[in-house]
Amino acid sequence: MVLLFFINQYDWLFWSDQFTFLHLKIEPRYYSIRQIPVQKSSTFVFTMKAKNLRGTEVLQHGGLNKSTGFSSEERDQLGLRGLLPYKVSSLDSQVQRTLENIRRKESDIERYVLLGGLLRRNKQLFYRTVIDNIDELLPLIYTPTVGQACKEFSHIWRETSGFYITPEDKGNIAKLMSNWPEDDVRAIVVTDGQRILGLGDLGANGMGIPIGKLSLYTACGGIPPHQCMPVMLDVGTNNDELLEDMLYLGYPHKRIDETEYDELVDEFVQAVQTKYPKALIQFEDFLTPNAYKLLNRYRDNVLCFNDDIQGTAAVALAGVYASGRITGNDYRDLRIMFLGAGSAATGIADLMTEAFIQEGLSRAEALQRVTFVDLQGLLVTSRKDLMPHNLPYANDYPQMRFLEAIEYVKPHVLIGATGAPNTFTREVIEKMSQHNERPVVFALSNPTSRAECTAEQAYHWSNGKVVFASGSPFDDVIHEGKRFSPGQGNNAYVFPGIGLGALSARARKIPDHMFLCAARTLAAHVSQEDIDLGALYPPLRDIRRVSLEIASHVAAEAYRMGLAQNEEPENIRDSIEAAMYNPRY
Repeated sequence: MVLLFFINQYDWLFWSDQFTFLHLKIEPRYYSIRQIPVQKSSTFVFTMKAKNLRGTEVLQHGGLNKSTGFSSEERDQLGLRGLLPYKVSSLDSQVQRTLENIRRKESDIERYVLLGGLLRRNKQLFYRTVIDNIDELLPLIYTPTVGQACKEFSHIWRETSGFYITPEDKGNIAKLMSNWPEDDVRAIVVTDGQRILGLGDLGANGMGIPIGKLSLYTACGGIPPHQCMPVMLDVGTNNDELLEDMLYLGYPHKRIDETEYDELVDEFVQAVQTKYPKALIQFEDFLTPNAYKLLNRYRDNVLCFNDDIQGTAAVALAGVYASGRITGNDYRDLRIMFLGAGSAATGIADLMTEAFIQEGLSRAEALQRVTFVDLQGLLVTSRKDLMPHNLPYANDYPQMRFLEAIEYVKPHVLIGATGAPNTFTREVIEKMSQHNERPVVFALSNPTSRAECTAEQAYHWSNGKVVFASGSPFDDVIHEGKRFSPGQGNNAYVFPGIGLGALSARARKIPDHMFLCAARTLAAHVSQEDIDLGALYPPLRDIRRVSLEIASHVAAEAYRMGLAQNEEPENIRDSIEAAMYNPRY
């Protein structure tokens, strides 16, 4: 007699009369079998035995621990009897207990620390809690709380959760990766900490960003947590306050020079190709010159993308698409102005330019639809201080400041990606309202303290005319008896689905067309009820479903474009949904 136990789409467990356990690992065009002696028991205990864990070792393993959720049988067989209270708790009751503890805390940073401890201690409970309460918990595990967590990272550090590479590891990064406890890594988020949100150079404290992003890959995109790897390229910091902080945990030197930096990054990328050839690399929170340099260097030969440039672009474009259902303006007719000319803003403009071209405009016509303003004023051809990524957007206009530029260009859409708070003043909102019956205003900078304006300011200063979205969450606003629910243009709507789709097809690369596809898919999932409240994005509670739809369309594009290395399944969506991580005891 042979018994078959299903673990996931790749792993199957066989038990035979001879008390022999066979682990069959199946992937497209690949399989392996290994034999491990175990005793007859449940699938979960088989997994435990395969890892040779018992007693407190089980309780200390975040991926296997169920805490009070272990059954009586499991407690006997895994040496847990006496180590746990008597009652066997259901996962739902554990979620309820977790929520009570979270809500009992007095500050969001305390809640962040509590959730971080739970993630390390019991991943199944952490993700079940987050998935079922995403509206409440996403702002705690990512923006805006993650900004404060990064600022305090060295002071609130408890135990390691990521992988750190320093200049002293040069020449040994591939060997170093053998220390990571998982062999099947599929999603890597990497930062060098130089431009964390709108907070600047936080050095190794920026590790909070990869940890947070990958928790969203799992919660929103269903990528199993053991396949996720947060990486910090700790190449020093130019933040003197950190270097003088005795508790700072990072490489205590100024940032390395460009040549050494490029060599270290290249060694890291190549080590990933060798050690984890199926992994996606997501570049996160790099300073603009490095962000573009690394994206352009690797985008055509490595499965990678930059979320600040491309993910933000897809989310912003989706919001602009959706805004047309309120303003009545066709996308091809829009004039769009950006305040800020860094990687986020120009990334959005690049994708919007491609969207204009898809609407039938020439590239020259598309570029004329987009204008930029930075600290020195309008980006025009007469300026000599523009960076390469800005040059395509320099127009033959006279030089002028921000308010003058709004009066001159009369944009339908104003997008802020400055990292500078209060730059959308009352005069700015009123000027936009003079030229538009329903002006579209996006204050995208994170965290909340860095937003160009608040939702309340935008609605009140425009007398309820503005169509508003932000990068951080804002509460509903009541203006003259009407309720407005501002949408949050959170990258979490896009990057988990893009990553999931690319990984499911094993795409060789992620071209810009896939981000256009993601933007259209996201915009299509904004309901009329959301539109009626002024929201340009679906509610967060729908984010997992939206990620699945984006993943399905991205994977379909990979197959259509000949970029997929996996064989196309009969039903792409069903195949992806079946493989999504869904924690249950």
